[in-house]
Amino acid sequence: MKTLIIAEKPDMGRTIAAVVEPKASNKRTYLEGDRFIITWAIGHLVTLAEPDQYDARYKKWNDQDLPIIPQTFKLWPNARTKDQLKTIGELAKRCGRLVNACDAGREGQLIFHLIRQYLKLPQPTDRLWISDLTPETIRKGFDTLRSDEEYAPLTRAARARSEADWLIGMNASRAFTIRHKALLSVGRVQTPVLALLYDRHKEITAFQSDMYYVVKASFDQSGFGYSGIWQGDRLTDKAKAETLAAKTQGKPGIIKDYQTAESKEYPFRLHDLTLLQREANGRYGYSAKKTLDIAQALYEKHKAITYPRTNSNYVTEENLPVMQKVLSMLQGNDTYRELANGADRSRVHKGNKAVCNPAKVEDHHAIMPTPKRPSGLNPEEQNIYDMIVRRFLSQYYPPAVYKNHTVLTEVEGETFRTKAKELLDIGWKVVQQDQAQTAKKTSKRKGSEKDEAEADEEELLMDKPFSIEPSQGVRCVKSEAHEKTTQPPKAYTEGTLLKAMESAGKSMEDDELREAMKDTGLGTPATRAATIERLKQVGYVGLTGKKLEISSKGCAAIELIRGAGVDLLASPEMTGRWEQRLHQISRGEASDDQFIMKVKQFAAMIVDKVRQQRPAAPGTFEERESGGKRTAAAGAKKGNRTTKTASGSRERSTAASASSSSRATSSGTRTAAASSSRQSAASPSSTREPIAACPRAGCHGQIIEGKRGFGCSAFRDGCTFVIWKEQQGKTISITMIKSLLERGATSQLTFKRPDGSSTKSKFVLMDRDIGTLTVQ
Repeated sequence: MKTLIIAEKPDMGRTIAAVVEPKASNKRTYLEGDRFIITWAIGHLVTLAEPDQYDARYKKWNDQDLPIIPQTFKLWPNARTKDQLKTIGELAKRCGRLVNACDAGREGQLIFHLIRQYLKLPQPTDRLWISDLTPETIRKGFDTLRSDEEYAPLTRAARARSEADWLIGMNASRAFTIRHKALLSVGRVQTPVLALLYDRHKEITAFQSDMYYVVKASFDQSGFGYSGIWQGDRLTDKAKAETLAAKTQGKPGIIKDYQTAESKEYPFRLHDLTLLQREANGRYGYSAKKTLDIAQALYEKHKAITYPRTNSNYVTEENLPVMQKVLSMLQGNDTYRELANGADRSRVHKGNKAVCNPAKVEDHHAIMPTPKRPSGLNPEEQNIYDMIVRRFLSQYYPPAVYKNHTVLTEVEGETFRTKAKELLDIGWKVVQQDQAQTAKKTSKRKGSEKDEAEADEEELLMDKPFSIEPSQGVRCVKSEAHEKTTQPPKAYTEGTLLKAMESAGKSMEDDELREAMKDTGLGTPATRAATIERLKQVGYVGLTGKKLEISSKGCAAIELIRGAGVDLLASPEMTGRWEQRLHQISRGEASDDQFIMKVKQFAAMIVDKVRQQRPAAPGTFEERESGGKRTAAAGAKKGNRTTKTASGSRERSTAASASSSSRATSSGTRTAAASSSRQSAASPSSTREPIAACPRAGCHGQIIEGKRGFGCSAFRDGCTFVIWKEQQGKTISITMIKSLLERGATSQLTFKRPDGSSTKSKFVLMDRDIGTLTVQ
């Protein structure tokens, strides 16, 4: 009998088929050859069932039904992909063996095993564990297949994580929502991240700015000029600062002390996903999700980079020969030929622990280019690929070398300090794009952590010799008092929030917990983007330029959660304990059953605590809009119920969304956030007449226009139908909504592709129960 290979996505399945069965017949939903049949999931085909799939009474959110704690978790097929699930079941009947070729990690393991459990597939199974999709790696992976049984502890950990997130998200979200009569989305990772934003917001709003003065002098010695900052207690008196400046201007001085020291700056580590997202946000303003999506396309579609959902910045000895092949490929690439030819191959070897450190590689090594030369990249893909390539090439260059100068200049008994950094050898920084600017840049500063006084001591960055003679005198040619104000902490951007999520555990006092979270932080590299997107979607966070700003609803949510006496929900500590235990489960060192039992107890405790809480005061969840009008602060600025699956969401952060296991927050899932936004969509703030009867079977409501979408007037009775106004860059009009409700589709529209070209398509109503649209 043949062997059935199940990949995670279609592109991956086709890529694998091209290697193991190059002459396979294309059957659209699978490929079949002489030895193998290759098919695929489309993300999660099977998810954890929603509450109303256990009992219809759970469709309505009632306090007396809480906590909802299934004795055994039910599985449910994703309605949008049930045909593919049926295909896998039929193919499996013709095969005597399975190969799990889903992503090599905890969630890939979960996707496969939920399918296997739901379809009751009894065949023995092998595991394909690879980090890129090049033909060489795929062949090697099939040559070294291992029994999937060896990965059983990882499967248990993945299942435990999914069920635990369901229990917490489902019960906490419903409990807080029912108690306070407003949709409050709660989740194990989402809520501590929201707390980071809340605490930063409070620091900023409570900050009292103080004025002070800095005296800066310019000096000349035989035609060579430099500047220095006056040294002394902080000046808060303007007159005193101006007097000091006047006292020293035009006066002779001496060099009281002059010290030099050489320093080296080594290349930055290879990218993990979070570092890549942070750099892309800072350089191009890309959101974390956008960077992840681009990286996935580079991995799956173009085969140009290795697996991107990694938390490692290092490689193993097995990767070193491949790295040499990548370098050879780059030497033949017009864009990178000069830099690749200047690389020193001897710098990357097994003894270089800054690159090759097997102890710090778990599921996957750092993100790198593959030996495949990509073609057809769009501008955004090229940007991310370029970042990865240049970071890779920098490992083959020597450190940048600097000469650091510290000068104390005395004028009229007053001391000024100068710090200068002179570039001696550009080293690896020649690889960076803007080489002229690179020469002037110093090592990474922790600006937000610097003392104000230290930050005022400007460091002169020199690409020419800093040349003074200590024994000779100088002249103060100019001296000025500059007015300054102390600055509040900076608002988070997606880049800085990712860094805070990554290091959230470092502030813990518990050494064991801090150790457990040092390599994980809040969430995982693959889930952090989805967590940030989730906070936007439920109306907790908005974007102002690059800044992430918490809404009044987000503030109220954290205050209510902390006020209920369940502070752990808003603390990294719970995530730390969970990650610690899940890691132990994945290594076979802890029991998943005991873990889930304790999570069930915690979920019940949350419900009891919230029941005792005083309901939120009227107006708690209202926001002031620009016109002074008060509106409900539910839903995000753009309620994006798109046709795509929001890949990467692995936390059941809301109650009703808990049914889909956590790789994706499916647009077809009835989420608690959707319920909130339906309230916004169907809000009586609109004065329009009903547009049409609700198309949902058995519903007697009317579709009406709200601020962000078209929703059902019966949303309070549990109707889940809503169509968002913003879809795929288009705004859904009343004419279009009528066409969708009457005919199931709009007329032909023009859509822009990422490469700037356009195509004619139309919106089609895929699901009359919840309002999901697709473009056809």
